[in-house]
Amino acid sequence: MRYAWRVCSVTSLGLVLIGIAGSTLNVALPAVVRHFQATPFESGWILLAFLLVNTASLVFFGRVADLLGRREVYLAGFALFTVASLLAGLSPDVWFLVAMRVVQAVGAAMILANGTVIITDAFPPEKLSQGMGVYIGTLSVAQLAGPTLGGLIASTAGWQWIFWVNVPAGVIAVVWGAVTLRKMPRGPKQPVDALGNALVFAALSAILLALSEAGSGGLTSPVVLAGAAVFVVLVPVIVLVERRASHPVLDVRLFGGRMLACANLASFCNAIARAALILVVALYFQAARGVDPFAAGLSVLPVPVGMAVASPVVGALGRRVSPYALSIGGALMSSTGLGVLMLTADPGTPYWIIGIGLFVAGCGSGAFLTGNTTQVMAALPSGSLGVVNGFRLMVMNVGVVLSIGLSLSVLGSAVGPEVRAQVYAGTLSTLSPVAVDQLMQGFQRTYAVLFAVAVAGAVLAALARSRKVT
Repeated sequence: MRYAWRVCSVTSLGLVLIGIAGSTLNVALPAVVRHFQATPFESGWILLAFLLVNTASLVFFGRVADLLGRREVYLAGFALFTVASLLAGLSPDVWFLVAMRVVQAVGAAMILANGTVIITDAFPPEKLSQGMGVYIGTLSVAQLAGPTLGGLIASTAGWQWIFWVNVPAGVIAVVWGAVTLRKMPRGPKQPVDALGNALVFAALSAILLALSEAGSGGLTSPVVLAGAAVFVVLVPVIVLVERRASHPVLDVRLFGGRMLACANLASFCNAIARAALILVVALYFQAARGVDPFAAGLSVLPVPVGMAVASPVVGALGRRVSPYALSIGGALMSSTGLGVLMLTADPGTPYWIIGIGLFVAGCGSGAFLTGNTTQVMAALPSGSLGVVNGFRLMVMNVGVVLSIGLSLSVLGSAVGPEVRAQVYAGTLSTLSPVAVDQLMQGFQRTYAVLFAVAVAGAVLAALARSRKVT
């Protein structure tokens, strides 16, 4: 157990590094947009480029780690993420920054695809829920520190330090991981499904491009129609190719049972409902209420506080309460919190009401993630943990990608192109009350969409009856 907790400290550091990197940028995005005078399209892709590449490469690096060694790939991911963070802060223009976000995404995929497997291998089954609770809880700590840190950095040190703050943490992670992690046995040498990876990347790129353009060009825009058409065509092609592949990137046969299918679909819905929340709320406080980035960062803290409180508590409860019940309870709490935000979206809403909604949503996400992750990992066949965990994370990250793209699209659809640029720059509140009223309709629609998806996730979690896969 001593080694297991040391492993937990290494993997948790990886989640902290990636969690802080994401949550700081969500709050500080307006400062980056103002610096580069980025268009709404460019602003969205500062976030979406990372999510797209990270999602599309998770299963790939799960397979690579099975072949080359999980410890080696994991540590290489830390090193790559650190170098990319350094270069991102030196970006001369917005598209160089987007390129460095792509490199960051590759490093993050190498970390995320292996962290859960490493911790599952280190802990005995009866202690796994405790280790997983701490592991997921550290993501909450990162998201707790991230918004405040991002707002403070953007208001004082400059946007470059949003990325440079990752560098010393990355160096520490590489050194501590190299000292702590033991070598894990490599899997059999099996080919990587290059065609499957390429098709998944193309399909996700197409639907993301369509979502990015839908808010400004409308649903009848040629770009939207073309992107949606490509996605619709590629989905059955992916299914056909993956069924015939000897070692598919998306091995649907491993998820044919009702429990795994419903649990992963519930995770997908929870990711859609959860991922964009801090970004949307931070934009609400800066664009609609006119607060500075630091104040906006403080305002969204109830979300990560709720996650930080719920995750370890649920991990401890895992010895007496089934992960199935915990995931259902978490999904229902997430739905409740989003329902509060949906019903109270207004510039004059007292903060304590918003704070309650955010805290309940955060608690629900922390409880669901811990319960759902434990439920799925305990049921997976042991021979393919790397690629299967990569698939699990890919399903979740597709939800994250769609959450950001969908939320920005729905939010932006309520205002015109000129006003939309002011939303991303965080300066809309200085224009006119009419523009703010229009934007609030966008916030109400966005919360309504996230609430509906969260309810669907609760239903799916209830259908995911636990049953061991052999």
